[in-house]
Amino acid sequence: MIGILIIAHGGFGESLLECAKHVIGNEPRQVSYLAVTNQDDPDHLLPVAQNLVAKLNEGDGVLVLSDMYGATPCNIVSKLLIPGVVEGVAGVNMPMIVRTMTYRHESLMALVEKAVAGGREGVVHFSRECCERYEA
Repeated sequence: MIGILIIAHGGFGESLLECAKHVIGNEPRQVSYLAVTNQDDPDHLLPVAQNLVAKLNEGDGVLVLSDMYGATPCNIVSKLLIPGVVEGVAGVNMPMIVRTMTYRHESLMALVEKAVAGGREGVVHFSRECCERYEA
């Protein structure tokens, strides 16, 4: 099974995991988060992140999700990447994390594709007309 690590600002990663557990209905294995605060030195967090990746990787790789491309959490992720072993995706949201937890048995690159598709497809501008279709 592919490990999942969320590296995000403040309590966002922990909150995402708690919400995903609620939606999925169980306590997933090989899932963790690393909170990044304004007071943290990214150089000190990198070894912590590396240890989490090592702990989460049971042979199938690790998908590391960050909240915002170009921000400090994403910069930490960029230093963890090992093609085919540790992959990263930015822009984590609830649809993305639920999708990744659902498809962790697939290959790492397939999971990357599922994560990106889940994140993208989970962002929807809904209107009254859209909602009326589901009320019927």
